[in-house]
Amino acid sequence: MGKPTGFLENDRRDRSYKPVSERLGHYNEFIVPLKDDELKAQGSRCMDCGIPFCHQGCPVMNIIPEWNDLTYRGDMKSALDVLHSTNNFPEFTGRICPAPCEASCTLNLEDNPVTIKTIECSIVDTGWDKGWIKPQIAKSHTDKNVAVVGAGPAGMAAAQQLARAGHKVSLYEKNAHAGGLLRYGIPDFKLDKSIIDRRLSQMKTEGVDFRPNTTIGVDISAKDLMDKYDAIVLTGGSEHPRDLPIPGRELNGVHFAMDFLTQQNRRNGGEPVNVSDILATDKNVLVIGGGDTGSDCVGTSARQGATSITQIEIMPKPPEKEDKLVTWPNWPMKLRTSTSHEEGCERDWDIMTKEFIGDDDGNLKAAKCVRVEWKDGAPVEVTGSEFEIPCERAFLAMGFVHPIHEGMIEELGVDKDDRGNVGANTEDYKTSVDKVFAAGDMRRGQSLVVWAIREGRQAARSVDEFLMGATELPR
Repeated sequence: MGKPTGFLENDRRDRSYKPVSERLGHYNEFIVPLKDDELKAQGSRCMDCGIPFCHQGCPVMNIIPEWNDLTYRGDMKSALDVLHSTNNFPEFTGRICPAPCEASCTLNLEDNPVTIKTIECSIVDTGWDKGWIKPQIAKSHTDKNVAVVGAGPAGMAAAQQLARAGHKVSLYEKNAHAGGLLRYGIPDFKLDKSIIDRRLSQMKTEGVDFRPNTTIGVDISAKDLMDKYDAIVLTGGSEHPRDLPIPGRELNGVHFAMDFLTQQNRRNGGEPVNVSDILATDKNVLVIGGGDTGSDCVGTSARQGATSITQIEIMPKPPEKEDKLVTWPNWPMKLRTSTSHEEGCERDWDIMTKEFIGDDDGNLKAAKCVRVEWKDGAPVEVTGSEFEIPCERAFLAMGFVHPIHEGMIEELGVDKDDRGNVGANTEDYKTSVDKVFAAGDMRRGQSLVVWAIREGRQAARSVDEFLMGATELPR
């Protein structure tokens, strides 16, 4: 710990954002990073706790106190080395991770945790700016061929680790470009896609063979994959959305959130949409679901010029401040307001959607809702509380239930867990089918990018050990 009194001398200071009036006219990132001296001051606040609780909050097991201290000392190159020792893509997590490490920080007991996420992002951004991040090409190569199916963060992490171990890695992706939901789900204003592209360029130089526009089970059979490769890693994500089967669901204007978000990302990336446009322009928008995907729909709708935006959630409104003695160092349930909410949105809780109402032409014009009370863990409608929300667009942002089973998963015949995910444990990530592994959301269900990176890394270690009998890859 470079400065034992740093947390006493320096208040918490985080990145800021450009004004709402400036950022609504585009889809670019709008974070204003800290200056070098401000960053050093924030690094000095790390207390180097005897038990670093931030570690238990970080799924990818970042060595946080060490790179906080190196940042304070101004040794950003060493900080980058420490950061990369556990995380292949800190520029992703430094932008879109909800930072459970900060919730676990000892200073969070007083609501002033170290700005871990900001420091992480600054370290890796500095590394790219300075040209420190280079391809890590394996010194020796094996004769083993590995197929990774699904080029989201789990697949990218697994592919990069396996290529660095010297294996021949083919990364299959059904879309035109790699990145998974990082590219097609996360809005550009939260993650500029050039940030993904520069990491993909590094991976290509390291030997990863990208196979875009290829759906396993359609363009190539799972049997062909089994015949050609020595190991297969399934990292296709959890893409089956939770639906809302109520009267009027078939009306024009009711869409899954991801269909809406993906379209805008394709437009921004110059890709064809290939289906009817889903736009919020001059529409009253209703977002059903209070999580991050719903928030992304809010921000995207605002940029498209929606007339009004309302976001509703069936669960009760969380408390604005958690009880630290009950929750810390675990992730607390509390009210979270995103930058998209700050751009203009009405929010309400304890709301159940009963019916979508359409006009004579089959177009959505309103949603019939009712207020609920929670009793014994179940929502109970409040008598006489029915009301309507005018809307011409309704986006269903209620999460995902499991991976797409049709095609590859059914053809492979892998066992599934009770929730419909591909069955595999976290010790070896092996499925019920020989030489087939699974990691990320396809195995664990809908989760965070930081969990995907962790599982991709750990699955790569297991694959390397399976192929070679031993491994030097880290978990």
